[in-house]
Amino acid sequence: MNKGNKLYEGKAKIIYETKDKNLVIQHFKDDATAFNNLKKAKVEGKGVLNNRISEYILSNLTQCGIKNHLVKRLNMREQLIRKAEIFPIEFIARNIATGSLTKRLGIPEGTHLEKPLLEYCFKKDELNDPLISKDHIFSFGWATENEIKIIDQMTLRINDLLTGMFRAIGIKLVDFKLEYGKAWNKDTEKKEIVLADEISPDTCRLWDIKTEKKLDKDRFRKDLGNIIQAYQEVARRLGIMPEETNISEVNFGKTIPIKFKKK
Repeated sequence: MNKGNKLYEGKAKIIYETKDKNLVIQHFKDDATAFNNLKKAKVEGKGVLNNRISEYILSNLTQCGIKNHLVKRLNMREQLIRKAEIFPIEFIARNIATGSLTKRLGIPEGTHLEKPLLEYCFKKDELNDPLISKDHIFSFGWATENEIKIIDQMTLRINDLLTGMFRAIGIKLVDFKLEYGKAWNKDTEKKEIVLADEISPDTCRLWDIKTEKKLDKDRFRKDLGNIIQAYQEVARRLGIMPEETNISEVNFGKTIPIKFKKK
């Protein structure tokens, strides 16, 4: 499918229009950002890995009845997705205390939470994506009570599915960020809530079960190095590694051969 005009460019992806008003193309960039874009770098090959990992996870969620925007992967860096009107909210699910939760509340790092903790942040970079309550969401009309109820149920279901998926390959799902939107359903001829954006090591915290080695973007946030190798390890354990391309991580001066299994 041919790309049209650029509709939007974010920190990690670019969205292009297509001839179908209900479909767009999502391009995964190699840009790595942290702390609301205060820390930036280009990590060659990151977009390729995130594209493939996110496609694999979203495809599995589709099979489990989770509606999402993925139609199909087009190439190494791009996906065809349903165009969605995105809620201005980041939906966060936490299973283990780390990151901003430990800083805000003084909870010891690595504390296992009794049940998943759901949090909401207002998507606004210039305000550092502040934590908000459901009352904020309802008061300012960012989503309705029924929409949040549906999204909460979807998020908990996704958390359950992903926790099992990662546990089976020796990885702890510590926490993750999701985005949702409303997309047109041609069968029902009305809009429905769908999972959007991506699910990848950029949006999840993933720790090795035995060593607690970080296999996610915290390697960039905390200057731990080897970000490409960590993402590659996640892809390998998911069973989608070894089409071959050479990927180099500019931060470490290495060329890392990466293979993906063909469908």
